[in-house]
Amino acid sequence: MSTHEQNEAPADRRSESVAELFNDLSRDISELVRQEIELARVEMTEKGRRAGVGLGLFGGSAALGLTTLGGSMATIIILLDQVIPLWLAALLTTLGYGAVTAALALRGRDQLKEGGAPVPERTRDSVKEDIQWAKTRAQSKGR
Repeated sequence: MSTHEQNEAPADRRSESVAELFNDLSRDISELVRQEIELARVEMTEKGRRAGVGLGLFGGSAALGLTTLGGSMATIIILLDQVIPLWLAALLTTLGYGAVTAALALRGRDQLKEGGAPVPERTRDSVKEDIQWAKTRAQSKGR
């Protein structure tokens, strides 16, 4: 649209009836709502992906803690029992597995925090701007 057309648009709008102006406003608001819903969907999909990575890491730490603990702990304890007392071998092995499990859990927690709150923040901010725009437009059409 040229600068000349932009300058003429407000004058042309003044000649429209109130019904036409509200019809245009309604159409514009409907379009904004559709765009905001799409933005929210995209934003929540992104957040869901990030949360999925964090949950996957938590799942991995649980799987490690449950599936390998039995056999490998027994093997390590038996090997360490050759050098140190059995009780100390069991304690050191348990502490080692606990440290690995904690590291995985902390990494998973960090991934979840990085994803942020499950709120579509950009959409929320954009909706606020749209509301302000609609109010301003409605006030200018009422003149």
